[in-house]
Amino acid sequence: MTYQKWLMAIALLCTIQLKAQVSLVTLQASGLTCSMCSNAINKALLSIDYVDRVTANIKESSFVIRFKPAAIVNFDQLKKKVEDAGFFVAQMEATIVTNRIAISNDAHVDINGTMYHFLNTGDKVIEGEIHVRLLDKGFVSVKDFKRNARFTKMNCYQIGYMGSCCKKTPGSSTRIYHVTI
Repeated sequence: MTYQKWLMAIALLCTIQLKAQVSLVTLQASGLTCSMCSNAINKALLSIDYVDRVTANIKESSFVIRFKPAAIVNFDQLKKKVEDAGFFVAQMEATIVTNRIAISNDAHVDINGTMYHFLNTGDKVIEGEIHVRLLDKGFVSVKDFKRNARFTKMNCYQIGYMGSCCKKTPGSSTRIYHVTI
């Protein structure tokens, strides 16, 4: 292997290491009344190809979802699987493992191809294992969604997609997940 190819291989490995990855999601479901309800959600979540395993806590109506290595996690797909099983997401938190990323309050940050809008966080650098709580419609109660609206004036919070507040074309179909730490 030539020196240039060796350096390019090292650079590629470093680039891969710099990407953030969602390592697990904890979600709390509402509407569960028995272990059969929990089992229905468990089976629905396991049907997603990038889900490695699901651990249910029937007492708290919660599920810890672990993913296969290098999985690209789609929070909307997780929520839809819970809804398809006949229930709702009451709360969802994600654990993201990342190297240094600067975040600012009420600002958008692309982390490994997923757009996040940080609310009520302040300006800081995040690194290592961080826990974010999703604040979008369908991931929190209606009351919490309305209460969290005070942390931004951007219309993307209401619609969940890039809008005129964002750098990309107004009306873009890029999904933005609104989160707090």
